[in-house]
Amino acid sequence: MKWIPNFNSSNSLRVIFVIAVFILLFLSSIAYKHNQDLNESSKLVMHTYEINIQLERLMSAIKDAETGQRGYIITRNGRFLAPYLYSRDKVNASFVTLKKLTADNPIQQQNLENLFKLIIQRFVSFENCLKYSDPKTYDKRKLDNHMFGGRILMENIRFQVDKMNDIEKKYLENRLKIYDQEISLSPIFSISLFLTALTFILLAYRQISRDFERLKVFNKKLLISSGLMAESEKIGKFSTWQWDLDSNKIDYSDNQYRLLGVEPDSFVPEKETFLDFVHPEDKDAVAASMERIIQKRNLPFIYYKIVRPDHEVRYFKSTGKLLTDQQGSKILLGINFDITDEHLLNIELQERNRELEKSNKELASFNHVASHDLQEPLRKIQTFISRVSDADKAVMSDSAREYLSKIESSAKRMRVLIDDLLLFSRTNTTKKEFIKSNLNELLHNAESELTEIIQEKKAVITTSKLPKLEVIPYQIEQLFINLIGNSLKYSHLDRIPEINIESTKVLSADYPDLLEQTTKKFHKITFSDNGMGFDPQFKETIFILFQRLHSKTDYPGTGIGLAICKKIVENHKGYILADSTPEKGSVFTVFLPD
Repeated sequence: MKWIPNFNSSNSLRVIFVIAVFILLFLSSIAYKHNQDLNESSKLVMHTYEINIQLERLMSAIKDAETGQRGYIITRNGRFLAPYLYSRDKVNASFVTLKKLTADNPIQQQNLENLFKLIIQRFVSFENCLKYSDPKTYDKRKLDNHMFGGRILMENIRFQVDKMNDIEKKYLENRLKIYDQEISLSPIFSISLFLTALTFILLAYRQISRDFERLKVFNKKLLISSGLMAESEKIGKFSTWQWDLDSNKIDYSDNQYRLLGVEPDSFVPEKETFLDFVHPEDKDAVAASMERIIQKRNLPFIYYKIVRPDHEVRYFKSTGKLLTDQQGSKILLGINFDITDEHLLNIELQERNRELEKSNKELASFNHVASHDLQEPLRKIQTFISRVSDADKAVMSDSAREYLSKIESSAKRMRVLIDDLLLFSRTNTTKKEFIKSNLNELLHNAESELTEIIQEKKAVITTSKLPKLEVIPYQIEQLFINLIGNSLKYSHLDRIPEINIESTKVLSADYPDLLEQTTKKFHKITFSDNGMGFDPQFKETIFILFQRLHSKTDYPGTGIGLAICKKIVENHKGYILADSTPEKGSVFTVFLPD
């Protein structure tokens, strides 16, 4: 459906949408990876902090055990042993936690093993100190040794813990550095995503705004077009309808209702409701055409009658075509023409043509019969005049002889006139049988017919090669006789008649104002002479019947010859023209279709 505007911008929107989705997915994947890295860095930092905390807890438990041990040795109060007794569990718990936290670090695992051995030794030292401080097993020298050794172990434990803290500190510095770098990129990714999304939103908004403006323009044009179409239907007395074959829904234009003699939307368009308007004589044919259009996808013109609610009969002509829209729906588009006025006019014209044809036949018959019937009395007049002998004329008075001479002259002119009328009549009434003929032979026959006058005037006739055409031979021969005879008749008294006949093939497109354009090629045959010529203002009237440019006394004739020429050329779907320069000659041009 060409009337639907083609929005190329929809393709632009699709391209923008695809690019936007691709870029946003790309940026989102980068942002997701960045967040993952940031989260991992955060976990590593927290991991380092957690190791440090567990090391602090470990040291705190050992210090609690040391403090509890000293308090008990000094006071011998069992309440001071509580921190010492619980410290081993705290140390084990911290150790297990540190074991898990440093599982991915062999160096720290080794340091942790070393630390654990020192702690074991420290707790053994605690037990020995408690043993040798007990009054029952008191041994001052061993107690001092274990107390001193315990202090050294405690220093080693601190050193080992510090060593592990230093390693974690270095890890922490690197991880904080990576974390700071990654967290600094977060705003950039967020802003990039925001700006990218904003850019594509603005581009989409700009394109949609343009489409909206174009849509408003097309809607305006569509409204104007719909209005013009509705008015055109009223003026042209036609209507349109669409039949959606998928949904079996039919839509009429407003004028379709009017052509049916009802108000728009006065009933629901259906196949059966339309057939209700069709004349009973045409109902079967219209119903059959509706079925054929579905099968053959188009509907040739169908002519039928409809009966309006006021019983007025109107003549319709309909056609249609099956269309498939972009969604694949099959829609039958039809046009109905109300041709009642044309139909009635054609009937009137046909009646007039029949009357005119009958009248022409009667006139032709009258002309033919009258010419034939006039010959008999004319022949008797000429016969009786010829029987008047010279002796009889001698006894007549001068006036009687003069009257007899005028009667004889008038009878001769009537004979010529009747012969020409019969010849003109035959160009209309005789059978027009076209035969492939050599025009050179027909021209030769014409020259033979005019041999006597050609020799009398010593005329010179030059001829180029003429074509072979489908013609009525005797009419073309008569055409040549009349045109050559016309040149001989009106030859100049002071010079020998020269007649030049030429033929060329021409294109009808070269003569658009003269020749019928449906025939592409014509043969142009010109008859030019050096005769007395005529005034160019009469170049069209000389082909009219009985038109004469000279008096009967100067040049005898009937004024029928050139009319016969025009009739013969018209019988061959051709054209004849005349032109002349007084005292220099005339040119007659005949166009015959190829």
